Amino acid sequence: MKVAEELAGLIRESSGVGDRLRQRLVWTRAASRVLIVAVLALTLAAIIWGLATAFGDETLTGVQWLPLMESTVNDLIFAAVAIFFLYTIPERLLRSRALKLLHRLRSLAHIIDMHQLTKDPERLRTGFKETSASVQFTLDADQLIHYLEYCSELLSLVGKTAALCAEDSQDNVVLDTVSTVEGLTVDLSRKIWQKIQVVGELREDQSSSAV
Repeated sequence: MKVAEELAGLIRESSGVGDRLRQRLVWTRAASRVLIVAVLALTLAAIIWGLATAFGDETLTGVQWLPLMESTVNDLIFAAVAIFFLYTIPERLLRSRALKLLHRLRSLAHIIDMHQLTKDPERLRTGFKETSASVQFTLDADQLIHYLEYCSELLSLVGKTAALCAEDSQDNVVLDTVSTVEGLTVDLSRKIWQKIQVVGELREDQSSSAV
């Protein structure tokens, strides 16, 4: 029950955060583009001013142009670094938030898997003998099937919520992490359905034996 409530909270959080984050990204992208234009304008103005000053000075010789050329190259490099930093701010903001949610979803998937590890169908088999280390088991076949189906459905919701985290992202790191979480939930769900199949076979064997 606590796991389901936590998953519901994550789904609501991812939905709410997605709306707020989209609004924030619009403003962040707009601000970063304005700053990029400002950096370009200042860089071009500095280069043009430097060249105009140099051409206006008739005393400059060939060797004396080297400091100006070096300064121009440095300005272009710094401008390129600044533009790259400003351009990637929205993507880095989205990546940071998405990876935090994906990490929590991945942890939740492992918790769901841990909850059903002790639900061994073999304990329903006639003649099964418990040991002192055996965990208490009170479910019958129908209850166990329902429990395992709920676990599988929770894992499916975890995978779908992970996909929502990449709804507005083209970041390779985010997309790879989403694929990892989805693959994890599929693998864990496959193991659960194998247990469900075993329970069904045991129930059929017991029914035929009773007849």
